[in-house]
Amino acid sequence: MHYLDESLDPENPDLVDTIDEMPLWSAPFGLELLAAVRYRKHITALDIGFGTGFPLLELAMRLGSGSTLYGIDPWAGAVERTRKKLRQYGIGNVQLIEGRAEQIPLGDATIDLIVSNNGINNVDNLEQVLSECARVSKRGAQFLATVNLDTTMAEFYSVMEDVLQRRGQTAEIVNMKAHIRSKRPPLPELSAALRKAGFKPPRITHDTFRYTFTSGTAMLNHYFIRLAFLGPWKEIVAPDQQADIFSEIESHLNLQSEADGCIHLSVPFVLMETQKE
Repeated sequence: MHYLDESLDPENPDLVDTIDEMPLWSAPFGLELLAAVRYRKHITALDIGFGTGFPLLELAMRLGSGSTLYGIDPWAGAVERTRKKLRQYGIGNVQLIEGRAEQIPLGDATIDLIVSNNGINNVDNLEQVLSECARVSKRGAQFLATVNLDTTMAEFYSVMEDVLQRRGQTAEIVNMKAHIRSKRPPLPELSAALRKAGFKPPRITHDTFRYTFTSGTAMLNHYFIRLAFLGPWKEIVAPDQQADIFSEIESHLNLQSEADGCIHLSVPFVLMETQKE
């Protein structure tokens, strides 16, 4: 499609339904990632865990129609939404794969660029995923990944640990720390896994952002907290104790917000940049 051939109609309900193409959560990570890409014409790229299409679609448009991009994600609903965006935006250089990155259905040494915007820390088997990334990468291929660190939302976890400690629930504290480690492995482990897979030592850039809320109640009711965090948090404790424990956590967060004026949840993250050896 040529950009002069068709105008986007702001009154088109299908367009309106897709124009918010990224959640706020993805933006700080993705902007860092997009700024680090080595932009070249006629390359083949892969996005690991593209979700509802960011940064995959943005990258496809920036690279242009001469490049081919693949996206892989197991989330069926998100894959379909991304397909809808491709149709609405007139993007023709993207191929979507509904599947897990532990098995990438692409040939050996076919990819010039791999990106993953806070995706590789959410896979089931990180070592296998990175091995697959190395397999499909050409020698010298650029690999860019953003990940949030193990101190993400430390302010919330500190309150949760205090509540559990006062209740004498040490096993649940162990569960909480295991949850953090499973979702956000230590940075040295990520670097070592990249090296083991066949990538050069990564260059690491640190950054941070934060969510601010007027109260613990507002924070716990935020849609993205409920979508991405609350489920795993609930699993830390027994179902019959969830109501009491989270009511106590909410109360402590509310008291904290009254004293401080608001609640800040910090999200430290890194951009890891490397190349296939």
